Amino acid sequence: MNCRGLLNQRATLTRVRGAVFAAAAAAAVVLAGPAAQAEDADISLRRSLERTSFTNEEIIDGFFKIAFGAELELGQPAQRIRKFGEPVRVFVVQEGKHDRRADVAAVLADIGSHIDHLDLALTGDRRAANFVVRLVESRDLKRTIRSAYGRQRARQIQRSLDPQCLSGIGKDERYRIRRAEVILPNDVAEFAFYDCAYEELLQALGAINDDRSVPWSMFNDDVQMGFFDVYDQHLLNILYDPRIQPGMTKEQVSRLLPDVLPTVRAWVARTNPLRATDARGSSDAAFRAPTHY
Repeated sequence: MNCRGLLNQRATLTRVRGAVFAAAAAAAVVLAGPAAQAEDADISLRRSLERTSFTNEEIIDGFFKIAFGAELELGQPAQRIRKFGEPVRVFVVQEGKHDRRADVAAVLADIGSHIDHLDLALTGDRRAANFVVRLVESRDLKRTIRSAYGRQRARQIQRSLDPQCLSGIGKDERYRIRRAEVILPNDVAEFAFYDCAYEELLQALGAINDDRSVPWSMFNDDVQMGFFDVYDQHLLNILYDPRIQPGMTKEQVSRLLPDVLPTVRAWVARTNPLRATDARGSSDAAFRAPTHY
């Protein structure tokens, strides 16, 4: 895909945190797909410390902060739901000598197995793809961004985000994501690669914003995961519930959450059998209308 077309007046960009990018760990053995190596100690430690039970209020607060707004939006800000409304077909472009295509496939398989109602798959046909992942050497990242987005917008991206990796979406007038692109460095340490891959791939699905006030989420520049954590699984499953439609406002989503969230809780609990999750919610965090949004 020519990524210049992404960055029009309805395009949105995000990046993974750069200042805290140096921790090292490998892909999780629990990933579905071709990666089958032992999990690195850093990721295992993060899993062991992961909080997996959240109140309704904590989940709802995070969803409204992550699914609305954007870290960098070129054009009119959109306080609307953005998501794919069609099957997502991912084509991977490998550049340089560090081949991470199998790792991307494993991450995509893991994401697909943990988000209900999302038809996510790799394709070998670039013409059939509506999502492109470009794997490049770190030294070529800035050049790749310039060639994809143009010199002027590349400067704006660099000034605003100083990205170590990047994702962008292009949406239509109904706020349906029609094209997405992720640029990942393929020659960094294992944890850096997986931390980048999970965040950028998920943000390109519509979890677009970063917010430092959500302490359990990878969509926080001060938090590093390297895996698809339980809290963010709740957020993405709310987003891809069929009742949550592209273009919805916060008020419209708020009215649906009493019905959507119990379904999401049950799915997340069922797909994380070895990780303690609470499918019931908390009675002291009732579905209060988020009037402060």
